[in-house]
Amino acid sequence: MTAPHVAILDDEPEIRRMLAETLTEAGFRTTTYGRATEFEAALKRTAFDACLVDLGLPDRDGLALVHRLALESGAAIIIISGRAQVQDRVTGLELGADDYIIKPFDPAEVVARLRARLRKPRAEAAPAAQIAHFAGWRAAFDRYVLIDAEGRETPFSHAEGEVLRLFLDAPNRLLTRAQMQENLGGIAGESFDRAMDVRISRLRTKLGEDPKNPRLIKTIYGAGYIFLGEVRWE
Repeated sequence: MTAPHVAILDDEPEIRRMLAETLTEAGFRTTTYGRATEFEAALKRTAFDACLVDLGLPDRDGLALVHRLALESGAAIIIISGRAQVQDRVTGLELGADDYIIKPFDPAEVVARLRARLRKPRAEAAPAAQIAHFAGWRAAFDRYVLIDAEGRETPFSHAEGEVLRLFLDAPNRLLTRAQMQENLGGIAGESFDRAMDVRISRLRTKLGEDPKNPRLIKTIYGAGYIFLGEVRWE
């Protein structure tokens, strides 16, 4: 099986070198970039499995880049930043990042977080199942798009896809926040709750749900969420 390909975007050469060496030793393939323009050019010809993104870039707003990646890429996105304020972490997660690591960091932690993000949540199911059919919708996880009954496509981010897949793997069953956090990993406490609320809200919008009375993704207050409907995988 091909090793996961990780893009490392950081303007500090020493950090790029250290991360590349650590990840290579851990079995990942890596490509490093010091500027956002180089990285964005590479995105046109390379599909990365994960992207490590520093927010303090010299030529681009890091948060804007994270948001673009979340909308246009199927890669897992991990922010690595010296910004330690809670609001910075929450904003990064709301814009579509899967995780947030604060500098200075232990390289071993980055490896662990990457493995958690790239872990397949449906290990017990047939690995070839990439398209789910439910309530007149198709979710194509190989292309990260939702397809309605008329064939119109709506893209979803890697982070939104992780949440949607959890629901589609366990239809008509209560998923507690603790269970969701255990499966998704990497994010803790208030930041996880806020990020989860945002991702579920975006999924409901893309599925055309009434926010006051959603028919598919129901909130069970004080307990968690339940996805109502029959699901068929292919």
